[in-house]
Amino acid sequence: MTETASGTRVAVIGGGAIGGLLAAHLCEAGHAVTLCVRTPFERLVVERGGRSDTVPARIAATPGDVTPVPWVLVTVKSQDTAAAGPWLAALCGPGTTVVVVQNGIGHAERVAPFVGGAAVLPALIYSGVERVAAGHIRLHTEGRVTVPAGPVGEAFAALMAGSGIAVAHEPDFVTALWRKVLTNVAANPITALTLRRIGIFQDDEVAALGETLIAEAVAVGQAEGAKIGADDVAHTLHLHRTYNPSTGTSMLYDRLAGRPMEHEFITGAVVRTAERHGIAVPFNRAILTLLRALDAGRP
Repeated sequence: MTETASGTRVAVIGGGAIGGLLAAHLCEAGHAVTLCVRTPFERLVVERGGRSDTVPARIAATPGDVTPVPWVLVTVKSQDTAAAGPWLAALCGPGTTVVVVQNGIGHAERVAPFVGGAAVLPALIYSGVERVAAGHIRLHTEGRVTVPAGPVGEAFAALMAGSGIAVAHEPDFVTALWRKVLTNVAANPITALTLRRIGIFQDDEVAALGETLIAEAVAVGQAEGAKIGADDVAHTLHLHRTYNPSTGTSMLYDRLAGRPMEHEFITGAVVRTAERHGIAVPFNRAILTLLRALDAGRP
């Protein structure tokens, strides 16, 4: 259950933006990729740099279409993890490693009930990519992935070699995880609530609100052991204000498409963790109330 003539067998669960991106890059590295999707489509197309490329990934629409593989990448939204359980049951076998590429915190805990004895590797991805339609993604910026330092992370980096995706090994993954939370906690909700792309942070009043949301999350992350501080607030806000203004966020794209948003695993995770530590996060709590109201009113 390791190598084939066409590379390592890899399954990617989730045919959205991140799943499509990783499937495309794994194919570029020469691996035999199966993209596991809820709604089947004929082929995966990636649009980038003014051209469109068809990705030679196999498309599977039901867990009955797959068998255990050495590597499984979970890219569904955090709230859809349980729904991916049948896929994980079909794909995990002796020697399988499950890479959880999701927003939020608690990656390993979310998939633990579904993977048996498989090794689990949490992963953080940074990329500007959107799902334009089923089987069609548009890449705005190339991706990079951060994983915990150690043998499993090194094996994943070897898998991704030649894919065009840089993989960083982070000894202090708690800090890396919360730095990723900081990039999401203002950008995702503000773009989703306003239906604007990241360029909205060039507005000074919006930037001030974002700064407050990020600062609240820093206090929560510090309580969780993350080595973050005021410099991270300034750095994250600077990224938002200087990023390609036409880039969106996953929650914005979900709202535009009428899909459920993952606010409970971004803003909600910050609020619930703050409650455990007795930390006040009034701005994040207010934003969470608005996001819940939006989602409740979704057709």
